[in-house]
Amino acid sequence: MIDTTGTDIAEGEERIRLEVADGLAVLTLCRPEKLNGWSWESTRQLGLLADRIRFDGSVRAVLLCAEGRAFCAGIDVTAPGGAITGDSAAARTRNYYEGIRWVHERFAVLARLPQPVVAAVQGYCLGFGFELALMADVRVAADNAVFALPEARLGVAVDAGGDLRVAREAGAGWAKYLALTGRRIDAATAERLGLLQLVVPEDELAEAARALAAEIAANAPLAVQAVKRNVDAFADAQLPAALERTAMNAALTLTSDDCREGYTAGAARRPPHFHGR
Repeated sequence: MIDTTGTDIAEGEERIRLEVADGLAVLTLCRPEKLNGWSWESTRQLGLLADRIRFDGSVRAVLLCAEGRAFCAGIDVTAPGGAITGDSAAARTRNYYEGIRWVHERFAVLARLPQPVVAAVQGYCLGFGFELALMADVRVAADNAVFALPEARLGVAVDAGGDLRVAREAGAGWAKYLALTGRRIDAATAERLGLLQLVVPEDELAEAARALAAEIAANAPLAVQAVKRNVDAFADAQLPAALERTAMNAALTLTSDDCREGYTAGAARRPPHFHGR
């Protein structure tokens, strides 16, 4: 069951940590032992923390980063409440549809913050992790970063709009190439495609990303926020309608037999056998 009303984060259940100092809000994915795997609870906490940042006048820029050797390796299939239930196939599809729409709304709180967001990415940045990074305004990556949208290999449509954002940044052909194959690309390729703005050695990532965020924070906040709003209005003109379609397609595939087969095959480390149903 998705918690859509709670505003507390239970002790020991922290997925994301927020620290504010010197004009910067630092959001840190803090489950390194799980490779910062994503869950419904991660989404809830992201929305809560982004709401706090939104109305904090002391925050001029946001740094999104992660502990450990991975930024986010995708969905944490071991997290509680992973599967949505329903009394029928139609009910499950409807519930997944509303669940994905809720995720889109929570992610939008981050993407539409008035303050620019700089993402610092290292190691695996897969699935939901890649989609999260793509919601930042500027992306800096370590040279060991690896990116992919592997959902189709599991029998699922890309559900948080990552393919749409790749299309926006790199073009429709590259969005289809990555989402249809599930192939991984390295940081150098992602930079060449325009998905990254800066690639640095791994041991320089934290310093480089923080320096970039601080540079943005030092500029006039009204001007900075106006630039962000103007560019987003142009770049995201078709995004709301496309995300609505994404939510329905994700719901249909998440309740399919192919999805069940994809995850079963992945757990068994064997090739999946899809039948289009």
